[in-house]
Amino acid sequence: MSDRSATVIGAGLAGCEAAWQLAEREIHVRLIEMKPHKMSPAHHSDQFAELVCSNSFRGDRLTNAVGLLKEEMRILGSLIMRCADETKVPAGGALAVDRDSFSAHVTKAITEHPLIEQIHEEAVSIPDGPVIIATGPLTSDAFAEVIRSLPGMSTLNFYDAAAPIVFRESLDESKLFRLSRYNRGNDYLNAPMTEEEYTVFINELINAETAEIHGFEENRVFEGCMPIESMAKRGFMVPAFGPMKPVGLADPRTGKEPFAVVQLRQDNASDTMYNLVGFQTRLKFGEQKRVFGLIPGLEHAEYARYGVMHRNTFLNSPGFLNSSFEMINRKQCFFAGQITGVEGYVESAGSGLVAGMTLAAELNETEIPVFPSCTALGAMGKHVSTPNPNFQPMNCSFGLIDPLPVIPGEKRLKKKQDRYEAVAQRSLSCIRTIQSQTGGK
Repeated sequence: MSDRSATVIGAGLAGCEAAWQLAEREIHVRLIEMKPHKMSPAHHSDQFAELVCSNSFRGDRLTNAVGLLKEEMRILGSLIMRCADETKVPAGGALAVDRDSFSAHVTKAITEHPLIEQIHEEAVSIPDGPVIIATGPLTSDAFAEVIRSLPGMSTLNFYDAAAPIVFRESLDESKLFRLSRYNRGNDYLNAPMTEEEYTVFINELINAETAEIHGFEENRVFEGCMPIESMAKRGFMVPAFGPMKPVGLADPRTGKEPFAVVQLRQDNASDTMYNLVGFQTRLKFGEQKRVFGLIPGLEHAEYARYGVMHRNTFLNSPGFLNSSFEMINRKQCFFAGQITGVEGYVESAGSGLVAGMTLAAELNETEIPVFPSCTALGAMGKHVSTPNPNFQPMNCSFGLIDPLPVIPGEKRLKKKQDRYEAVAQRSLSCIRTIQSQTGGK
C-alpha cells in the first residue's frame, strides 16, 4: 500500500464521512464493509450509512450544541450533512431525514467517487498502514475480538434501543393533534393522555414482557437511548418528565397541556410512516402492539418496524486515543464513530470527518488540522481523550465546549441563549479558519 492510500473499515456514517474526506484530498481509499454478505442484528438494508435508532439528527439551531456541530461540519464539506440536508423531512426546529433516501444518497456519492474502492467482506484483522476503524456500535463479534486484543484496550458492551415506526394510515388522527413543541410549527403528531390513561399505560408498560438478552455480560443502557420501559421502571413519572412530557404542547382543542403526550415524528418524505419519539424499546413484538395500542390514536396501529434492542460496543478511549481519534501507540491508526465514545449520528459522522481530515493531512504532509475545544468537533475529541475513570459515551453539548472567557470589566451575557450564540459564533470563526488552511480539493 502506498503512502497515498488508506483503509477505512465500516461504511456507517463515520466510515463514509472519513472515506469521503480522504478521497476529497486525493487519497485512494479501500472501504471495507461486511454488508450485504453479513448483516448485524439491527441492520436491515444493504445501503451505507443506515440509520438504526431514529431518523432525527436533532436540533438544527446554533443555540443547540448539535446544531452548532452540524454547521461546523457543513463548513468543512461534510458528505453526511450534505446528504441529510438533501433528504430532510419536516421536523420543527430539528433536522430529520427520510432514512432510506438519506442512505441512498450517501451510498451513491461513495460509489461514484473515483478514489473510493469498495470491498464487501467482513474485516477479521487490522491491516498494516494507514487505517480508520469505524465499525460502530454493532461491531461484529470477530472484529470485536481483534480490537480487544490491542495493547491497553478494553471494551464494554451494553445496549441501545431503536424506536418503532407505524404507518400513518393506520392511525386515528381524530384523537391526535399536530404541533411542534413551543408552537415551532406543526410537524409532529401528538397523542395526548389523561392521568388515567397514563396510569394504565405505565402499569402495562412496566409489566410487559421484554426480549431475552443473549451473549452479553451486562444489561446496561446509555442514558440518551434508554428503553421507554426502563424509564418507567425507574419511576412512575419518569416518562412524563422525559419523552412524554407535555410542556409546550397545549392541545388546540382544549387550550391546555395534557397530563402526558406521545409524539410521533415523520419518518419518510412521502409522509406515510411515523416513529414514536423517545420510545426506544426491547419489548417483545406482540407486547409492543398490545401496550402501545393503549396510546390514544394508536389502538389499531400497523407497524412498519417494531422497536429492537442492539449492542453498543465502545472503547475505553482516554489514554488510548488522542483528540484527533488517533491511537496514541500506533501512528496513522484511527478510530471513528460511536465506538470511540461519541454518541449520536452527527457526533459519529463528526468524528469520522476529523479522523479523515487528519489522516489525509498526515499522508499529504500538509498542515494538520487542530480542532480546539472551543469548537464542537474539538470538544468531542477532548471528551474521548481526557482521562476519566468513569468514561461513558456522550452526546455533544455546550457543557463540553469551552465557555466564554470572563473578561474583567465586561458584562457577562445574562441570557443562556445569548451565551450559546456567542459561543457558536466564536466556534464557527475558528472552523472557517481551519477550512481555509486545510480544505479539500
